[in-house]
Amino acid sequence: MMRQYELVDRVRRYNPATDEGLLDSAYVYAMKAHGSQVRASGDPYFSHPLEVAAILTDLKLDDATIVAALLHDTIEDTKATRAEISKKFGKDIATLVEGLTKIKKLDLVSKRAAQAENLRKLLLAIADDVRVLLVKLADRLHNMRTLKFVPEEKRNRIAEETLDIYAPLAGRMGMHDMREELEDLSFRQLQPDVFRSVEGRLAAIREKNAGLIKAIEEELTSELRLAGTKAKVRGREKRPYSIWRKMERKAVGFEQLSDLYGFRVVVATVADCYKVIGIVHTKWPFVPGRFKDYISTPKQNDYRSLHTTVVGPGRQRVELQIRTNDMEQVAEYGIAAHALYKDSDKSGGAEILPHDSNAYAWLRRTIEMLAEGSSPEEFLEHTKLELFHDQVFCFTPNGRLIALPRKATPIDFAYAVHTDVGNSAIGCKINGQVAPLVSELQTGDEVEIIRSDAKTPPAAWDAIVITGKARAAIRRATRSAVRKQYTGLGRKMVERAFAKASLPFSEDKLQAALPRLARPTSDDLFSSVGRGEIKPDDVLRAVDPEWRAERVTGAKAPKSEGGWFGLRRASSLKFRIPEKGKEEKSSAIPIRGINGELPVRFAPNGGAVPGDRIVGILNPGEGITIYPIHSPALKEFDDQPERWLDVRWDVEEAEPQRFPAQVGVTAKNEPGSLAQVASVIGEHGGNIDNIRMGSKSPDFTRMVIDVEVFDLKHLNAIIAQLRAKKVVSAAERVNG
Repeated sequence: MMRQYELVDRVRRYNPATDEGLLDSAYVYAMKAHGSQVRASGDPYFSHPLEVAAILTDLKLDDATIVAALLHDTIEDTKATRAEISKKFGKDIATLVEGLTKIKKLDLVSKRAAQAENLRKLLLAIADDVRVLLVKLADRLHNMRTLKFVPEEKRNRIAEETLDIYAPLAGRMGMHDMREELEDLSFRQLQPDVFRSVEGRLAAIREKNAGLIKAIEEELTSELRLAGTKAKVRGREKRPYSIWRKMERKAVGFEQLSDLYGFRVVVATVADCYKVIGIVHTKWPFVPGRFKDYISTPKQNDYRSLHTTVVGPGRQRVELQIRTNDMEQVAEYGIAAHALYKDSDKSGGAEILPHDSNAYAWLRRTIEMLAEGSSPEEFLEHTKLELFHDQVFCFTPNGRLIALPRKATPIDFAYAVHTDVGNSAIGCKINGQVAPLVSELQTGDEVEIIRSDAKTPPAAWDAIVITGKARAAIRRATRSAVRKQYTGLGRKMVERAFAKASLPFSEDKLQAALPRLARPTSDDLFSSVGRGEIKPDDVLRAVDPEWRAERVTGAKAPKSEGGWFGLRRASSLKFRIPEKGKEEKSSAIPIRGINGELPVRFAPNGGAVPGDRIVGILNPGEGITIYPIHSPALKEFDDQPERWLDVRWDVEEAEPQRFPAQVGVTAKNEPGSLAQVASVIGEHGGNIDNIRMGSKSPDFTRMVIDVEVFDLKHLNAIIAQLRAKKVVSAAERVNG
């Protein structure tokens, strides 16, 4: 384990003005805070933050970042608090450490949602200070280096998260060496057999071509020197994951890969870069289509270089990257290369200048866009979309450069220009020719978007676009359009209910009743009515509590414990399901909001599943029946508000339970159609309890299937898969 003086010496090599006292203090504080904690490997836990700090010294980062690395797990895993760290080390370092602290207590329904919320918190912290990202990447790198000590059931999840999120994020920030190591470590864990196979092939080629890299380096250096250009030439093999990904992308075997070696040529000036290209292309034939100029058109992560592939010495295909010393710094260290040390800063702190970094500016714009109104799962999906693609470069008619992922469409292009342009797009021209909006764009394309302000984006675009920005905007527009439709429908339903009851409709009275209906605005209320979440009669009761009592009995109904709706409020209890002709099931209906020992059952002909808004109907002498709020059977209880009970689901994710529902299926009347329907339900985790069949016509058969599912999402997924079958004409949920 590295000692105090060794850490200080590492920092002093690149920052002579380092604050030795600050580093020593952080070292001692973190070591004491972690105390006797040990890692899965058996090493003292403090060895981990110490190794993270060492990785960051290789990136030549400031004192505050090194201290944050030493302290990054203290708030999460020890008794240390942000206030204590702020008092001892300053607000700046405390903010960095808090940005690296995971959200522990999450009231979320899945590990995926928890992962997404922690990622959202991290990215928002990065938007405020990019040093949070640098510490997090170093933290993940050390964790991946020691992954073999982690319990086996966790390794794949950590490796997948690294490959999906952290490796692409390092690449987007220009930190290519770190990205490649993260990719290879994840690849080794996730596909060990493939990894060993690629490594074995590389070892065989290395032995066969012993000395080839050195020979090519010397020949290139000699050619450039004869042409009067001083350059450093370095060669290396490609990494296993990079090779495998190319094999997958191009659907080729290892033997068909001819460019396994890459060479970097580092020169003094930009003019020298173009001079080297001329020399190389004059000496050796270049491979058509493999020349790329990232100097005149840099990548979004600030990467600048000239790329070419030539058939070089020994008839070997050789990839060349030609760049200046400054470009080399950015290519190696990425965003970390933008750290500028100030002697006047007592802590030796680095000032990260976002305006000097396109990568950081891109990251902030992406985070701001992704943070708008997405669910945790959508946020995670959109983040992956934004991070994980190579790029193409296209132009607007006025010459503005738009960088997009490969396979992007003009729809993605439109949303990259502006959300309003995407929402109003109806067509496009590519290089002056009218083209479909689903066309795949290529580098150099000039794209003109044809617009109509009267249009909204179709929901089907969600499955077409590539970028997270486009997908998020389409989903927002779709939700807005659907909400607008429900709001209009709900308003008409409420106005009609008021007219039917001979009551004057008043926005002011409705506004006053909103708290009783638990809706913040009248539009929210109308939308809920349109969706069937609130009945128009409920709105009438909220506006005029005496309305129903006068209509039914001519006297004011007594208030129950639950208030105007005649609802009961109580602690959470679970009741068992009695079924005719069967012994009582051992499972229980997880319902919250009922007092007493009354028997509870689901409504016949449809049941209810978690995700449905539900109500209980009291049946004197019989117990309570649970209905989904949209059940047509509830109409017969409209005039009996005293029988309505306020109930809610009390489902525990750790104890999954099945619930009854009914699905109506219209299928072709042909052999095997029933088997296909049953197969879909079984393959997707549904349990068939009963099937009733009747001929709708000579060509089609109508089935009503009693199926048990976990929740509404599960039920909707099964229905969607049924509709996708060719033998199925229609599939929908049935409620009696």
